[in-house]
Amino acid sequence: MITTKLRILLIEDYKTDAELIEIQIKSFVENFEIKIVDNLPDFTRELQSFVPDVILSDYNLPTCTGLDILEEAKAHDPNIPFIFITGTIDDDEMAANTILSGASGFILKKHMNNLAEKLEPLFKQVVFNMITQDELREKIRKNKIAVNQIYNYLDKIDVDTEEQKININKIRENIDLIKLQEGEKEK
Repeated sequence: MITTKLRILLIEDYKTDAELIEIQIKSFVENFEIKIVDNLPDFTRELQSFVPDVILSDYNLPTCTGLDILEEAKAHDPNIPFIFITGTIDDDEMAANTILSGASGFILKKHMNNLAEKLEPLFKQVVFNMITQDELREKIRKNKIAVNQIYNYLDKIDVDTEEQKININKIRENIDLIKLQEGEKEK
């Protein structure tokens, strides 16, 4: 049983599948928080405000594909574990493409009865990585939330003069530079 608290972001458009996945997770994770979304804009919002430890995603969604979700996740944080739980990937080439695109793994929905058995080792690896970098992880999480809040604030500022536009762009450039430097430190 995993006792470390996990923050899980699930992208799933079928309520029944989302409930089954959550039930399976409960069988081996004692303490977790899960957010469930079914589209890219909601995923992006939760990615920024919730800052998950692991992402689980269906492949076929009503408004996008799982690869769109994966691409957004990797652009936001290339180190976040991303696992497909899908009924779509039944072809070896497509499965290989998901891994080559950066997914940590994939599990077929036809194995939903054994989902806990298949997810547990992947989650244990996530927890191991979290524990070894726990203090750093929490600082990074808080910094990401703060940076996202600053970006949201900058987006809402009404800019009246060219000088204000230039100053806001300089702030954005400095934040991006800091993010790049932090990204280098994480590696």
